[in-house]
Amino acid sequence: MIDLAQLDDLARRLSGLVPPGMREGREELQQNFKSVLQSGLARLDLVTREEFDVQRAVLLRTREKLEALEREVQALESATTR
Repeated sequence: MIDLAQLDDLARRLSGLVPPGMREGREELQQNFKSVLQSGLARLDLVTREEFDVQRAVLLRTREKLEALEREVQALESATTR
C-alpha cells in the first residue's frame, strides 16, 4: 500500500519549492500535489511487499522443482545411453 505519510511529506516538500510570490495558496498547492501524487501512484501496477514475498517464495519452490526434474531427466538420459 501507499504510505500516506510519505505522500504528505513529499507534497509538503514540493509546495516548499514554489516561488515566494505564489505561496499564498500553499495549503491548496500542497493538497493538489498530494492528490496528483496519489492519482499517479494509483495508476501504477504496484503490489504490496507481502504479495511480492509470497510470489517470490512460489517462484523459488518452482525453480527448485524444475531443477530436480532436470536432474532426474539427465539421470534417465544417462541411464538409457549406457
